[in-house]
Amino acid sequence: MQVYLVGGSVRDQLLGLPVKDRDWVVVGTTPSLMLQQGFTAVGKDFPVFLHPQTKEEYALARTEKKSGSGYRGFECFFSPEVTLEEDLMRRDLTINAIAQDPQGNLIDPYHGQADLKNRILRHVSIAFAEDPVRILRVARFAARLSPLGFSIAPETMALMREMVQSGEVNHLTAERVWQEFHKALATDNPDVFLSVLRGCGALAVIFPEIDCLFGIPQPPQWHPEIDTGEHTLMVARQATRLSKSLPVRFAAIMHDLGKGETPESEWPSHKLHTHTGLVCIQALCERIRVPAEYRDLALLVCEHHSNIHNAAVLKPATYLKILNKMDVWRKPERLKDILLCCQADHQGRLGYEESPYPQKLSFETAYQAALKINVQDVITAGFNGAQIRDELNKRRIEAIKVTLQHDNNKT
Repeated sequence: MQVYLVGGSVRDQLLGLPVKDRDWVVVGTTPSLMLQQGFTAVGKDFPVFLHPQTKEEYALARTEKKSGSGYRGFECFFSPEVTLEEDLMRRDLTINAIAQDPQGNLIDPYHGQADLKNRILRHVSIAFAEDPVRILRVARFAARLSPLGFSIAPETMALMREMVQSGEVNHLTAERVWQEFHKALATDNPDVFLSVLRGCGALAVIFPEIDCLFGIPQPPQWHPEIDTGEHTLMVARQATRLSKSLPVRFAAIMHDLGKGETPESEWPSHKLHTHTGLVCIQALCERIRVPAEYRDLALLVCEHHSNIHNAAVLKPATYLKILNKMDVWRKPERLKDILLCCQADHQGRLGYEESPYPQKLSFETAYQAALKINVQDVITAGFNGAQIRDELNKRRIEAIKVTLQHDNNKT
């Protein structure tokens, strides 16, 4: 029985990155022998065991054979005769196919160290094409490692295009699409994830609502970058710079989906995009089973971002109407998240990357003014039933009006 450290932990160690999880492969043993040594079996499709003390995963060396469509269409073979090199060959990228023995020696049959040095994401073997999830993984690795200068090998990108053309990507499950997208949102460059998928043609299959934005013009006086798809990538970069919140990053990317529904005869104007976008977001979220927290924030940002951009000309009653729709009284954190998305939208334009966004302060000020109006004071004043809500709104509108006028007079 021989045990090797494999995969991401070896890769990140060699790159000088923090190692989060350690995975192990075991050569020359059987499931029964693992159980006898106190390991706990957890693998469903192939034998994976948890170490009795560390609880780290130990997988038996295995090979795979394509037997159907999608990432589940594999037959797994394992036995004491399967070699480490055979196990490493079934992995996706050369940089993930490096093993380390207990003495610290590296086993690198597919030249992953050279690709680490040259900052290349390259597939290990043609078996890469058998699993469509690997397209998502490569896009995610490109997003995660782009700050280090990594790029995708031309032959790997060509293979990914062939996989899309063959229809293999159509077999991706909703769970895996969301899982990889969610991980990509946690990187410093989720825009790279989307760009890679678009580069190989997978974006049109997985996220058609985003893909169709490329080539759609916007008014150049407001959007010097013109292209809506490029604007979406720029907003993704700004949202990542502004917030570590993954729902914020997701909502920022989704905010302009309605522009893909604008009739060409109306270009470059998109007057109804805040309404049509709600249907697009709902459809995307249902299809890949996006959690409600992400979906709800994306819908609110889509619906309100244009009005928030126009904060300087809004009436106090409109401020309150928007705040009420956001339900910020019960969920105060929403306002901060929505305003960050709006700031990302504002700054996600060519030449506006460092532009101030005073609308954020205006809405924060209005919210704080309205928040000081206590519903208990309204009740004490003798209002009851439906009168309470009406009077509360009336007092909040007046508070917003006075506060904003005071701030405007100061400036």
